[in-house]
Amino acid sequence: MGLPYARVAVIGAGSWGTTVASLLAHNAPTVLWARRPDLADELRTSRMNSRYLPGQRVHDELVVTSDLVDAVTDAALVVVAVPSAGFRDVVRSFALHIEPQAVLMSVTKGLERGTGRRMSEVLVDLAPDHAVSVLSGPNLAFEIAAGQPAASVVACDDQRVASRLQEVFSRPLFRVYTHDDVIGCEIGGVVKNVIAIAAGMATGMGFGDNSRATLITRGLVEMSRLGAKLGANPGTFSGLAGMGDVVATCSSLKSRNTTVGMRLGQGESIADINASMNHMVAEGVKSAGTVVALARKIGIEMPISEAVAEVCEGRLNAAEGMMKLMTRSRKSERD
Repeated sequence: MGLPYARVAVIGAGSWGTTVASLLAHNAPTVLWARRPDLADELRTSRMNSRYLPGQRVHDELVVTSDLVDAVTDAALVVVAVPSAGFRDVVRSFALHIEPQAVLMSVTKGLERGTGRRMSEVLVDLAPDHAVSVLSGPNLAFEIAAGQPAASVVACDDQRVASRLQEVFSRPLFRVYTHDDVIGCEIGGVVKNVIAIAAGMATGMGFGDNSRATLITRGLVEMSRLGAKLGANPGTFSGLAGMGDVVATCSSLKSRNTTVGMRLGQGESIADINASMNHMVAEGVKSAGTVVALARKIGIEMPISEAVAEVCEGRLNAAEGMMKLMTRSRKSERD
């Protein structure tokens, strides 16, 4: 792989995909695939993504297309930034057209509904002969697009690939670390969205810092418990892809998951919230039930995630979910 000089393709022109593509365009020839031709036209002509990243210009040399095969042709790195619900279908559409030595990367923080598979596992399913990696960390798209300092983690089983990816992603104000724990980095990115909904619910209900700190801390326990059982390194969850991502997401009103949680806490229904999201995706809403199903399958208790899933599925309201958590049987903090 000739990175950082070879061609890069970013698949998905939401807020994070657009941000990642513009970032990469500083270091390598980069093409961004937008599913909608009108969005691709807007990005080409105005250098703006008004729906997903208003007010932020993309790199002048970023190429934009709505032709998926054209996007991945000749790319040494293919970065997939589409929501988990459509991830498999999109990857299946281009998998036969990627270069033999191309590296695949997921920047999507979700689990596949029905199978519980991580996005890297979906990439392996559909492109088994390719190196697979993930990017994760406290990365709110708008702040990075605005040039604010941030850090992230590139995780890959092959450390030579991770080091090359580190080169192509690094910028003066975007510090990138390498990691070998793909499972941990992905589980951290998935569960933090569920924790953010819980923390947002507490804020929406008018509760203060004690309540949020309790949910965040015990949520981290759930994250670590699930990740360790799946084979992750427990230390990963005290780093950028774990605690770092949780802190950023739960602290920010720019987070869709936190915002959804706040609105649930204020009494809105999940149906009304989803209808008003203007095509934005809060991955935690879809992932909560899948996280719980996976935890039950492997014998892990995740009560916060269970409460969030029940609220997101309309079986409880936020107040009922909170009461269910607070009236659980007493136990040791280590349990």
